[in-house]
Amino acid sequence: MTKDKVLELRTKIEQGINLAYKRLIIKKQMEDGDLVFTRNGKIIKIKARELSK
Repeated sequence: MTKDKVLELRTKIEQGINLAYKRLIIKKQMEDGDLVFTRNGKIIKIKARELSK
């Protein structure tokens, strides 16, 4: 693959990941659900509604 093709593919993948993340947040907000992340090796639960603030 050429560099241009690799960059184009990378951009499309990043856009897809961002779209999936946004959809996940919207769905969890409608369900009043939690999202689980790790920060510095510790598990953190955050209400999805808090992310829109």
